[in-house]
Formats: sequence, structure tokens, C-alpha cells
Amino acid sequence: MTTPNKRLLGIIIGACALLTIPFFAMRLGVDGVDWKLFDFIAGGIMLFGAGFAIEVALRMITKWEYRVAACASILIVVAVVWAELAVGLIGTPLAGS
Repeated sequence: MTTPNKRLLGIIIGACALLTIPFFAMRLGVDGVDWKLFDFIAGGIMLFGAGFAIEVALRMITKWEYRVAACASILIVVAVVWAELAVGLIGTPLAGS
């Protein structure tokens, strides 16, 4: 298995592992964790999309400074969208308010 395939497999496993955290938190009865099916679908799309976007950036960009900037930009966008969907950080209609 080559390095890009290992990295892609790591992205898939990492996204699935992150999605299991709220799943098990709901099963254990943690207060404040009440995800619906749509929440898991949206979270999966965001995590897998960000992972694949980072994979494309790492494959296409050769200079490490640009790689870091591209990956940081992708992660910042995901964090802002996630926060907006979770609590309405910016106040757009995406938050459901």
C-alpha cells in the first residue's frame, strides 16, 4: 500500500472515529448530546469532505508552506461551519434559528 492510500485510509478511519464520539455519548446519556440522523449525515459530509479536500491539497501542492496554509484554511472553514450549525455562531439561517 502506498503512502497516499494509507493517508486516505487514515482520513476515513479518523472521520468515522470522530463520529462515534457523539454516538457513544448519546448512548451513555451525556447531557447536551442529542444528535439526530441528519446531524450525523451533516457531520459525516463535513468530515469526509474536509478530509478529501485536504488529501487533494496535499497531492497537488508541493511547497510545504502552501500545504500548511491550504490545510489550515480548510480546517478553519469546517470549524466555522460546524460552529454555525451547532450553536448559530454567526446567526445565519443554517443554524435553524
